[in-house]
This record gives sequence, C-alpha cells and structure tokens, in this order.
Amino acid sequence: MNPKSELLAFLKAIIHNNAEEKSLNWLDEKAQKIQDSKSKNAFYLAFSQASRFFSKDNLQLDSEAKQKADTLIAGFQPEFWNVLQTARTYLLLHFSLEKDEWLKAINQLFETGDLYEQQALYASLSLMPFSEEMLPRAIEGCRTNMTLVFDAIALNNPYAPKHFPELNWNQMVLKAVFMQRPLYRIQQLELRRNPALAEIASDFAHERWAAGRNVMPELWRLVSPFVNEKFMGDLEKVMSSEDLLEQKGGALALYHSDFAQAKELLNKYPELIQEIEKGAISWEEIGQEYQDTRV
Repeated sequence: MNPKSELLAFLKAIIHNNAEEKSLNWLDEKAQKIQDSKSKNAFYLAFSQASRFFSKDNLQLDSEAKQKADTLIAGFQPEFWNVLQTARTYLLLHFSLEKDEWLKAINQLFETGDLYEQQALYASLSLMPFSEEMLPRAIEGCRTNMTLVFDAIALNNPYAPKHFPELNWNQMVLKAVFMQRPLYRIQQLELRRNPALAEIASDFAHERWAAGRNVMPELWRLVSPFVNEKFMGDLEKVMSSEDLLEQKGGALALYHSDFAQAKELLNKYPELIQEIEKGAISWEEIGQEYQDTRV
C-alpha cells in the first residue's frame, strides 16, 4: 500500500469509528465522485456540504491510533481534530489535479472557505500533496486574529516547525504569546528556540509590565537556554512575584539554564527545586494551569 492509500485508509477508519453509517455512505459517494471527475466544483460542493453530515465533536482515538498517525506523518496528532475536519481532509486527499491547477484550486478554497473550512485546511497542511508549496499560505494564515484558524496552524501541527524559516517561526511564536495560546502545544518548540526569539520574548515582557499587565509564565521557556546578565533581571522580577504560577515558570527557566547566576538565584527556592525534580512542575503543567485560569 502506498503512503497516500495508507493515509486514506487510516482516516477512513477513524471517521468510521466516530460517525454514523449514513454519513459514511455520503462520504464514500462524494470521495469517489471527486476522484473520478477531477471536478473542482464537485470538490468544493462536497467540502462545504460535509458540515451537514459530520459533527464538530473531537475524535475519540485510542493509543494505537495515535501511534499510527505519527508513523504515517511525523507529528500528526488527529486527537486534536474534530470529525468534520477529518472528513474534509479525506475529501481533500481524493482531489487530484496537476500541480499548478491543484495549487490554484486549493488556494481559492483558502480564500473563500468559512472559518471551519479554513481550520480543516490549515490543520491538514502536512498531509497535502505539494505541501512545501503551501508555505506562503501558511505564513499568511499566521497573521489572523481568529483563534480557531491560528491554532490550526500553530498548535499540534508539524507543518510550521518543519517548514517555517526562523523569522516566520519567531513571528508565529510571538503571536501565540500575544494571543495567550498554550505554548506547550507548539511542536518542536524546544528545538527551534533561538537567541532572537529570547530577545523578542523579553521585550514583550517589558511591554506588558510597563502596561501593568502580567506575563504568561510559559514565555520564560523561550529564554531559558539563553539566560545571561540581561535576562537575569527579568527572572529576578518573575521570582519576586506573589503569583506561584509565575514563580514556577521562572524557576523552570532557571533550572534548565547553564548560567551560574541562574543557579544561585534558584537555590533560594529549594521547595520549587524539589517540585521540579519530582516532575511536579513542567512546562505542560504550567501551560495547562495558566489556560485554566483564563477560562
């Protein structure tokens, strides 16, 4: 079985486990029609009509399905998808044209699609044929202020870490900070941290403080590998906060820094060190708790 057929079979199986029989029959019929006719109109119509047959409920996947997804496409996490966007992706993968015509048709759909259609398109960038050519579209999409669309690109999606140049990557991460999205759900964030991003994060923190606002504690994850005398001033301020969650973020950044002064500051907080070493404090735990406070 070739990679595309294997991917389609996987998508069909997880849709089958999350949808009714009449919806599956409709999907089979439309997918076959799209594949046979190669008609843009047939594809556009089915892509739109899918909302009548599939729900926006999150997919229910077992651990085996999650592992299989990552095997098919590194970083593919359909457990964060809903049934509707999965059905739309299934239809998309049946739509086959020559490269230039396909790109033209898909870009038109990006332009005209509603919010949920864009969500499906951006989330499935890594599954698309000619995915590398979709880079300008992905970068453009990160400029949105619509959380649903931004999250589809930035969170639990392997596309940006694989394809974005450093400048665009940094802009996306900063936008996630500005929108207060959960940074722990950005794939390969650890690997793609860089000195320029640390500087941007620090500047953003100073702007927030000057405006009398707090700083999301996950931000210090971006600074941690590059802590120096300049950043120590920021972290000293964070550690003096009365907010325990802010302290946890500062402590974790200090803990993973090799800078001598960072260790000296952290040693003043032995209880936090113990919590970190027990695994009770992690960036995911901090991110989840912070998001819970915003609900």
